[in-house]
Amino acid sequence: MEKINKKFYITTAIPYVNAAPHIGFAFLIIQADVLARWHRSKKEETFFLAGSDEHGVKIVRTAADQNLTPKKLADKNVIKFRNLLRVFNISNDDFIRTTDRKRHWPGANRAWLELVKSKDIYKKQYEGLYCVGHEAFITSKDIEKGICRDHKAKPEIIKEENYFFRLSKYTNPIVRAVKSGKFLIFPESRRNEILNVLSRGLEDVSFSRPSKDLKWGIPVPNDATQTMYVWADALTNYISAIGYGSTQNVDISKFHKWWPADVEVLGKDNLRFHAAIWPGMLLSIGLPLPKSLWVHGFITSGGAKMSKTVGNVIDPFEAVNKYGADAIRYYLLKEVSYGEDGDFTYEKFEKRYNADLAKGLGNLVARVLTLAQKNKVKTVKNKIFAKELARVLKSLEKSVSSFRFSDAIFSIWQLISIGDKYIDDKKPWLLSSQSKEFKEIIGSLLFLISEIGRLLSPFLPETSKKITKAVKDKKSTIIDRLRMYCNSKRMGYANEVI
Repeated sequence: MEKINKKFYITTAIPYVNAAPHIGFAFLIIQADVLARWHRSKKEETFFLAGSDEHGVKIVRTAADQNLTPKKLADKNVIKFRNLLRVFNISNDDFIRTTDRKRHWPGANRAWLELVKSKDIYKKQYEGLYCVGHEAFITSKDIEKGICRDHKAKPEIIKEENYFFRLSKYTNPIVRAVKSGKFLIFPESRRNEILNVLSRGLEDVSFSRPSKDLKWGIPVPNDATQTMYVWADALTNYISAIGYGSTQNVDISKFHKWWPADVEVLGKDNLRFHAAIWPGMLLSIGLPLPKSLWVHGFITSGGAKMSKTVGNVIDPFEAVNKYGADAIRYYLLKEVSYGEDGDFTYEKFEKRYNADLAKGLGNLVARVLTLAQKNKVKTVKNKIFAKELARVLKSLEKSVSSFRFSDAIFSIWQLISIGDKYIDDKKPWLLSSQSKEFKEIIGSLLFLISEIGRLLSPFLPETSKKITKAVKDKKSTIIDRLRMYCNSKRMGYANEVI
């Protein structure tokens, strides 16, 4: 048995289930999946956590609009999110729901009691502007012309007695953690953004709502008149899922094994929660901070924020049904630059699909497999290709570890270009199919596409499996061999790639 040398714990910002999942969530979870699969490919013991955020005012109001209870709404929508993980072949090891009273609530309760023990929870009367979209009080800095900049809605003026968390106490410790590299934030622009926020000093934050106004949530321990803020309870999912708060020895052992997380994947709209409030909570509780945050941009459509009113919303289920999961995975990983917003339209997608998947990968694999099967050619390890593969593998390690997924895809596609050039230079069709030279050329190309298939595994898992099967399974027909997950036939290129 091969020895496992390292462990890798990856988490994602858990989506709010007041509505169906969108392409932006697909982008988040695909990136996390690539990281998890990559570390498993290196024989690292990997734990990949996903989940759902199910409490709060938005759930209550949306449920009321649909004539449902909050629980029924959450149950209905969480199925959609879990189905999205399934259709995109996401390899998560666990899925935590914040409504899970057995697994999540004990961890949230213990975290609260530890905050109290640290004297970082206090109660006071508060009046402020409450944004339902944020599920939080906001300030004048978040408002433009009377509406929230992010959610384009007028905040509510609320006066109530809440519990507050002494976040201000942890401004300097968080700054030191970020600047020392103990708490890494990628990309640098987001690191600089949060340092700028920290330079102005953090303010204490409201951590509860009166239960008379919000019953849908976790009751504050020892005070049933208050309900934990949705995101105060939600942030603890990263530790509750691995056993924090449990009284079972097996769960406690699991927690100590996996925490701290190696990376938390989140969108830029969640930066302040994960880079300020969450580390403040952990410092108060006495737990180590996550090792790193990867903060990605948004997915727009036609250069604009997706909106049902505008009619530019991309349904990820519809996209997968039409083109296949790997095709969508490829586009999102390739087209979205490091840390920036990315744009998705079907016109852009089809252009990339045809150029890179149908005419690129699909064409190379089809050409080689056709000649190999027809002439019963076996795989031959090629020293030149092996050298190029070693170079690409080194490049992939650097790209994936720094969350530069587009660069990683580019490196693999360089091998496709090398294969195409090799065929064009060698012109095997001019040789006798029984000649040693012909068999060496095609055998070498079999080796190349087999390795391409292996390298694609974290990024395009189904395509990788189909290439591997096509190379190894001598009993399959040529048609079966060509039906890869990037399936060019769907786009009308079946004859061309052959």
